[in-house]
Amino acid sequence: MRIALTDGEMNYVDEGSGPPILFVHGTPTNSYEFRHLIAALSTRFRCIAPDHLGFGQSSRPGSFAYTPEAHARVLQEFVERLGLQDFTLVVHDFGGPIGLPLVVGSGGVRRVVILNSWSWPLDDDPKMARGAKFIGGAIGRLLYRYANASLRLIMPSAYGDKKKLTKEIHRHYLNVFRDREARVLVLHTLARSLLGSRAHYQSLLDGIDRLRAVPVLIVWGMKDTAFQPYQLERWRALLPGAEVEAIEGAGHWPHEEEPTLVVAAIERFLK
Repeated sequence: MRIALTDGEMNYVDEGSGPPILFVHGTPTNSYEFRHLIAALSTRFRCIAPDHLGFGQSSRPGSFAYTPEAHARVLQEFVERLGLQDFTLVVHDFGGPIGLPLVVGSGGVRRVVILNSWSWPLDDDPKMARGAKFIGGAIGRLLYRYANASLRLIMPSAYGDKKKLTKEIHRHYLNVFRDREARVLVLHTLARSLLGSRAHYQSLLDGIDRLRAVPVLIVWGMKDTAFQPYQLERWRALLPGAEVEAIEGAGHWPHEEEPTLVVAAIERFLK
């Protein structure tokens, strides 16, 4: 399905009926990453999964900012246009900084599922800050443009079992970013924003009490090389009331690698 918004046209999946679930993807993927969850949950829930502008089959306007705060603004308009209320929010990777403002700001979110994501500035984490500075800099920009580093280097390294990133799955994401300029415009902008969007992340951390006020499930792939287990511990400290499902064999995309386990965890949570 497709909807015209202020900044561009957004493609989205809308399957099933019942209480709504909104799935918010990160980088460098698109709504396809949630296909297993949607297939299982759409028998009882209305499953909605947009492609952010520049990703998947959505439009790629040259004038759009492509920062997480810009994507968050578009997602807010998307939710308002669809009239979504009392929905479950599922976020992964950059989907956290893009989707969690819906909890902190406008309300309407009944429950939250967090998959290997974050909601705080990264510059107070020396390890994350060091990596973010490199990929967000000039060398990182060249690697993104000419080597498609986000998809060809970083993505495979973040899988717990690299064999589960099959050629077919990988090709689905690679095909979206065959254009070198798009890799810089869309993907490297988010790499720069790991440190450049500090104020946005701080606003989410400042509003963490809103997130504490709703039921939260955290599903974490423990072999993630990008967001490692110590960052799960930060979530535990911030949200002591959250349910946690640690998946030992999965990496950054637990819902791609171990969809059966993730679906079971979400179904228990939604009951």
